[in-house]
Amino acid sequence: MHGNLAAGRPEYPVTLTSPETPGPIPSSNPAPPPYTIALVDDDRNILTTVSIALQTEGFATRLYYDGATALKALLDNPPDLAVCDIKMPQMDGHELLRRLREKSQLPVIFLTSKDDEAEEAQGLAMGADDYITKPFSQRLLIARIRAILRRTEIARRDPAATGPVEALPEPIRRGRLLIDPARHAVEWDGRPVSLTVTEFLILEALALRPGVVKTRNQLMDAAYHDDVFVDDRTIDSHIKRLRRKFRLADPHFAGIDTLYGAGYSFADS
Repeated sequence: MHGNLAAGRPEYPVTLTSPETPGPIPSSNPAPPPYTIALVDDDRNILTTVSIALQTEGFATRLYYDGATALKALLDNPPDLAVCDIKMPQMDGHELLRRLREKSQLPVIFLTSKDDEAEEAQGLAMGADDYITKPFSQRLLIARIRAILRRTEIARRDPAATGPVEALPEPIRRGRLLIDPARHAVEWDGRPVSLTVTEFLILEALALRPGVVKTRNQLMDAAYHDDVFVDDRTIDSHIKRLRRKFRLADPHFAGIDTLYGAGYSFADS
């Protein structure tokens, strides 16, 4: 696997010193280089802050201040993932993604300054992998980057490759719902449903134990990093979005029940 996601930072090649051989002896099994994350935003303060946080976690970063410059760089020398603002001069994030998707399936996380459901839906339909609203927690962003990189690694894994193979989680089937945790893919009645990483994790937590009420705190733990705080209304908002997205596939969708004052459950019907 490219990089070391489990540990949170890459394992750099080690050198050993032998009394018989002066000087360092290179490791015979050097670790792969760190993942490279492209950051695209016209706000230089945000770029610098996020870049430092990512480098502290073992990622390499490349910074771009406008969409036009970023597009050429992303195509000529692709990173492992791009984090892109939407509102930018010369070329906004949506246009950047549209042109990028003509030639590349590079994972993209959008940053947006407002909680705009229509804007999010447009970006996901164009092929964005996730949406994070400003102001955002750096821990949350890093957790989302790691989740998407894991999914990407699994999706492009060569089945014929030799060596130890990580066991993939089994798909979850609940009536008309199909969840593929390995690829973060969801279907309802055979129709794909596009979800953000956060929405996917909330749905997965509910579907794993159908009929069992999950409190908002339990859903927060499932969907967010340990040190990321969100209030109850954030979970409620994600549930509303999940229902709306499933109702695009099935106007009569009623798979998520609310127990007022307690939480939510998945109705396995």
